[in-house]
Amino acid sequence: MPEFDRTTLAFYAHEASVYAASELGKIGRHLDPFMERLPRDALILELGCGSGRDAALMESRGFRVEPSDGVPEMAAQAEARLGRAVRVMRFDELDAVEAYDGIVATASLLHVPRDGLPQVLTRIWRALRPGGWHCATYKTAGSEGRDRLGRYYNYPSEAELRSYYAAAGNWSEVKIEIGEGRGYEGSESRFVMILLRKAD
Repeated sequence: MPEFDRTTLAFYAHEASVYAASELGKIGRHLDPFMERLPRDALILELGCGSGRDAALMESRGFRVEPSDGVPEMAAQAEARLGRAVRVMRFDELDAVEAYDGIVATASLLHVPRDGLPQVLTRIWRALRPGGWHCATYKTAGSEGRDRLGRYYNYPSEAELRSYYAAAGNWSEVKIEIGEGRGYEGSESRFVMILLRKAD
């Protein structure tokens, strides 16, 4: 199983401008706890940056941010917002080693096929510096599937998510919060927010 779903990537390529416009002003509550744990001037990799909304916020707080997106059309939307180049990179192309103080993935890793998720999480663990932080949000429903727009979701349970991350590497802290939110398709969804610290 590949570490990406072609149909989902095609959806975001087609909907890039509309999707980016829908993100205006919506900042997830997971970002503050993530940023609070990082030193000022920390280097953050953002996976699946979308419109560049979160990257702009993190930069406004004094962090150095490397935004990336696996869809060129979405990366172009972020470039327009941020006024600089945005890296086009799928999750399976991340090959950095101990390069980042933090790695954030807002509503993006939830599209990785379940069979490919452990490999992607291992890449994230490897790319973090010892003591670095990772934050991600997932939708949870217990079994993988597609939404009414055709996008693939891995929909892990909390226990499954803990298992995937434990297999990826050694974490000294793991915090999980469950919440409700409204997705792009307009329906209410249950989210899992996970925050982890790589062991020193």
